[in-house]
Amino acid sequence: MKNNPEVIFYEGGPAKADLIINLLAGFSLVGLPFTFGALVRAFWIRYKITNRRISVVGGWFGRDQSQVVLSQINEIRSVPRGFGMYGDMVLVLKDGSKLEMRSVPNFRQAEDYILEQISTYTKKASKQDGQGFAA
Repeated sequence: MKNNPEVIFYEGGPAKADLIINLLAGFSLVGLPFTFGALVRAFWIRYKITNRRISVVGGWFGRDQSQVVLSQINEIRSVPRGFGMYGDMVLVLKDGSKLEMRSVPNFRQAEDYILEQISTYTKKASKQDGQGFAA
């Protein structure tokens, strides 16, 4: 069986509009927590979406890394933010755990891409079902 190379769909940080909107909200006392959250996301969170996996690097100074193989995703839940310019996504895995991705730019296209890649994995798995190891 021929292995296809890993193709990057998106690699980068959260949406810049998230930072801008929350910086504007920071002029009020009520908006300060949202501003600090947006700053932390802008400085330390990086997303990588490929045709095989999703990787999220984050945490304090980017020390935490989470990777999910697309074949392990059971469901994707998304919510638009920032007037639909970006959105939040939650990936529900087959074991019940969840990976949360906040302020994903072009989240609708990213969600469509991930769902498309998942469907190709399920098609490949159903074709190979019962064949054992591929030579």
